[in-house]
Amino acid sequence: MKAEKPKVETAVLGGGCFWCMEASFLQIEGILKVESGHMGGQEANPTYEAVCMGETGHAEVVRIEFDPSLISYTEVLEIFFSMHDPTSLNRQGDDIGPQFRSVIFQLNEDQRRQARQVINDMTEQEVFDKPIVTVIEPAGTFWKAEDYHQNYYQLHPEEAYCQTDIAPKVAKVRAKFAARLKAAMRG
Repeated sequence: MKAEKPKVETAVLGGGCFWCMEASFLQIEGILKVESGHMGGQEANPTYEAVCMGETGHAEVVRIEFDPSLISYTEVLEIFFSMHDPTSLNRQGDDIGPQFRSVIFQLNEDQRRQARQVINDMTEQEVFDKPIVTVIEPAGTFWKAEDYHQNYYQLHPEEAYCQTDIAPKVAKVRAKFAARLKAAMRG
């Protein structure tokens, strides 16, 4: 008898550099696949360089496939909010521009409702000392980034940006969500 394939759901999130988000999410149990790409702009099949210019309207995003029997969409969002500054408009650290905006691209009405609830709960609990500026938008076409952007941190851990920007975010998620780490990431 074959084992049943897990049910797969998808989330599309933008919170600054997609390399940082990809590396952080890949260590979480229940996350099956993470792809770096772009969404939310006007240009079809945008290049990374065009998006970096901030003129296409796209955000750097990750498309996350997850097993909802192991991690819920709400938990994915809670991790997302912990790995970037959702109170900073069009900026994450030294990454500045609309391509680095904090955005949740909803794939359906249930995702919009859950995202709104998470934002409302965090606002009510005063999780952040400034207002959350994360926007919730209907998902459009996901444009996968060029191959050299995929698994960037895993392939280039020695690079300066990986050490100074990505590694601290990965460590922060690892510490805050230690119980949610894949077995290979524990210890």
